[in-house]
Amino acid sequence: MGLDDKMRTTYLKATVIASCAIASHAHAQSTVTLYGIVDTGFMYIHNSGGQSTQLLMASGTESGSRWGLRGSEDLGSGLSAIYQIENGFSSTSGSLGQGGRMFGRQAYVGLSNAGSWGTVTLGRQYDPLIDRVQPVQGDNYLGGFFSSPGDIDNADNSVRINNAIKWSSPNWSGLQLSAMYSSGGVAGAVGSGQTYSGAAAYTNGPLAVAAGFFHVDNGNGSLAQRAKTSADSLFNSSVNAAYASARSVNIARAGGRYTLGDFTLGGYYSYSQYNPDAASVFTQSEKYHNGSVYAVWQATPSLLTEIGYNYLRSLGDSSAKYHQFSIGADYNLSKRTDVYTVASYGHATGQNGAGPAQAVIGSIDVNAGKNSQAIVTVGLRHRF
Repeated sequence: MGLDDKMRTTYLKATVIASCAIASHAHAQSTVTLYGIVDTGFMYIHNSGGQSTQLLMASGTESGSRWGLRGSEDLGSGLSAIYQIENGFSSTSGSLGQGGRMFGRQAYVGLSNAGSWGTVTLGRQYDPLIDRVQPVQGDNYLGGFFSSPGDIDNADNSVRINNAIKWSSPNWSGLQLSAMYSSGGVAGAVGSGQTYSGAAAYTNGPLAVAAGFFHVDNGNGSLAQRAKTSADSLFNSSVNAAYASARSVNIARAGGRYTLGDFTLGGYYSYSQYNPDAASVFTQSEKYHNGSVYAVWQATPSLLTEIGYNYLRSLGDSSAKYHQFSIGADYNLSKRTDVYTVASYGHATGQNGAGPAQAVIGSIDVNAGKNSQAIVTVGLRHRF
């Protein structure tokens, strides 16, 4: 080998070493992750829109089908810049979810110092009750079948918040706090359309408890269009559709779970109040009391089963009662792919503000058209 060859070889080695060092440094400073879920199943519904039978293919029965990007950049001294954009879609038709938004599930940027003051994020986000309270609820395991009829208390995260600033605390010996505020952006009416929320969670070994409060201003009818608000709509079924003209909605929710070996027992209670004003079509506040209990059995490392009961009572402007029973199982074919099945039955009595109460199971949001409903679903879910 000549001198020139030796010099070229030495230069090549130096270049490779330098490139590796730069790549390693860049990797340590910034991370980007592409992720997603594709969830598709077959669903049988007895009593749907007044018809006795419906058979359909459904997307996102257990987990909303999605893809997203999340990442962080190390800014030094424990500070990081973070972001997340998440698209929701239908795996049966390819259409966009969340009202046709490109990144309707989440879209935010923020700063984080987990060892000091926590995390602050700006953009379209989940409210603090979803962050803190939902993890102890039954729908955290086998989906919206184990939540309130019509998701009137947003227990199964039907609602995201636009224009939101949210703070999440570090983990202080099991205690975590979150707070959020979003302005409606209406000129001359700062409070119109605003949303604010706060929640706390505490975990100690097998015990986890959480509670929080959520307020949505539904738009000042005299200064802005009713339902012009920073929050997505809560009015997705016949359970509360008669109260879409509400001036505001207040929701308080608390829950807990206890794990003993392969068994987990838990439940939650919520109180929701839909308040009228002069622009509303109803005059007396409608109140919803919802209670949910569940039991989960991790039968094997691959097989999880769940059973649950939900009771919803409304009173005030109108009065109705909803009973709901659900049972399901999930089996992991691998670390990323699973199959599941859930069966639910719901029954309603009384009046929903627009007529006789219709059965509606969880956050599936299908109006029965009658006072009872049964749903059976079988699906396949893959995470990437």
